[in-house]
Amino acid sequence: QPPGPPQAPPGLPGQASLLQAAPGAPRPSNSTLVDELESSFEACFASLVSQDYVNGTDQEEIRTGVDQCIQKFLDIARQTECFFLQKRLQLSVQKPEQVIKEDVSELRNELQRKDALVQKHLTKLRHWQQVLEEINVQHKKPADIPQGSLAYLEQASANIPAPLKPT
Repeated sequence: QPPGPPQAPPGLPGQASLLQAAPGAPRPSNSTLVDELESSFEACFASLVSQDYVNGTDQEEIRTGVDQCIQKFLDIARQTECFFLQKRLQLSVQKPEQVIKEDVSELRNELQRKDALVQKHLTKLRHWQQVLEEINVQHKKPADIPQGSLAYLEQASANIPAPLKPT
């Protein structure tokens, strides 16, 4: 019979899963998955700034050590993700209405974010429309140009002096 979901120790409701060992990953009883994730991250960071690595000359040894630290961190991160996915699955089975409420809340937040983005773009659009209108007004005022390109050409050609006829 496969083991069931981790049970909460007395006095710590809601934190049980972080205190229990993940499947296939033995760990001391006083260590949590989150503690291991944190310590593996610190080990990754330490391996990158360690004096041993800075002073070391064997690049392959340095690379191997860093790769091992990163791999351990990734493994524990996967275990942590698996844990939360299992809890999410349990929640969806036990309280499906809660999952729907969360989905609706996320959709509302997304709509608000997109509405804000649309308003931001509309504000920019109004600004640039106003700038274009101001430019159009500035170009039309000095010459009192009539509407239409043909009228502009007629006015421009009227100001050109007639060519002189050879005598």
